[in-house]
Amino acid sequence: MSGTRDFAQAKRYRGYRSFEYLRPGTDYHAYEWETEIDRLPLHPLGLDEEQAARAERLLQESLVISLHDHPQVYPRDMSLAVEYAARGRTPLGYEGLSYSGLDVVFDNLAGPTGCITSTYGWSWNDVIYDLGHRLADVAHQDYVRVVRTLGDLHDCRAQGQLGLVLALEAATPIDNDIDRLDLLYGFGVRQLGLVYNEANLLGGGLKEWRDGGLTRFGHRAVERMNALGMSVDLSHAGDRTTLDAIAASAAPVMITHAGARGVWPSERMKPDHVLRALAERGGLLGLESAPNSTLTAEHDGHSIDSVMAHFEYCVELMGIEHVTFGPDTLYADHARLHQEFAAVFGSTGGTEPSTPDPDSRVGVTDPVKPRADHCAGMENPTENFRNVIGWLVGHGYSDEDIAAVVGGNTLRVLEATW
Repeated sequence: MSGTRDFAQAKRYRGYRSFEYLRPGTDYHAYEWETEIDRLPLHPLGLDEEQAARAERLLQESLVISLHDHPQVYPRDMSLAVEYAARGRTPLGYEGLSYSGLDVVFDNLAGPTGCITSTYGWSWNDVIYDLGHRLADVAHQDYVRVVRTLGDLHDCRAQGQLGLVLALEAATPIDNDIDRLDLLYGFGVRQLGLVYNEANLLGGGLKEWRDGGLTRFGHRAVERMNALGMSVDLSHAGDRTTLDAIAASAAPVMITHAGARGVWPSERMKPDHVLRALAERGGLLGLESAPNSTLTAEHDGHSIDSVMAHFEYCVELMGIEHVTFGPDTLYADHARLHQEFAAVFGSTGGTEPSTPDPDSRVGVTDPVKPRADHCAGMENPTENFRNVIGWLVGHGYSDEDIAAVVGGNTLRVLEATW
């Protein structure tokens, strides 16, 4: 096939673009947006005709859930990214998603880049603006539908709609007000990260030299999230905090977008003992493909092959029933976004203590490797799961295992959580 538009498109999509109900240039600032379709050439998987047909069948027949993405569109000129984020209106990539084969996507909105009322993001007002704009936009079309219950999820699949699960990567905006968790739940949030890189009132982040673990307030927050039916995400938490939260939660928890430190020893990956603990309590790991995350020493650059090296390592370590994908992708030059927001994404300064706590960063060496500008084959929400299924078909995985990995495992955890 020559391009994405040769693939099957969701019949329910009727051409809607974000904020069509407003006047561009009058009601909001309209940028020249990045294309949602084929910003980069399609990545060849080397499948023969029979394998390609099987992969397409599995994409259409399976429940396909992206555990973590930011399916929004950024300006083509990424030097405008900070200015764009401050305006608060982030278009959803409806057209791109209509070719993805996804049934459900966990939409993590602007995340740390949502600096609408603050300089560094994660303020309460930032989050409310971000949620409100997304909800208003989605309400003006009928292809994408906000998922609040398991019933909603199944209805979306039955009706040919794309289910959107609202998620936030950090509980930082709740400050010391536990009842704000109820408010977020009321606004539709069904998945929440406890910490984003730097410590907050709930626990330690992965960039802290000494992770003090889950705080008393953090324990209360996990208990409240369990009571509400809100999934706990530990992707950006430190190792101690992650282990504490796994133990504290009455429901299985998630690490929605990470990889294995045993494959690539960076702070962003999770060590073996944490991944084992996650699996032992019935939890779920989503493997990510944000540029320069799930690297390996054996693969040049960053590609679906290096992501799948993490996948196979984690399947061996945890069991295939505890692994899925949370690609953490968007419609834009993701590597450039990281550059533009480097000061926002976490600690970039400070002096490392002379005696750092080894238990907080087990196995972290943060090796240096030439920077990749994207993950080939898993660069955006449109191609991710189509290519994951194709890779799994090409490497001999069964239909049953593929269906579990791309959605069945996630459904199992949601049934135990929501």
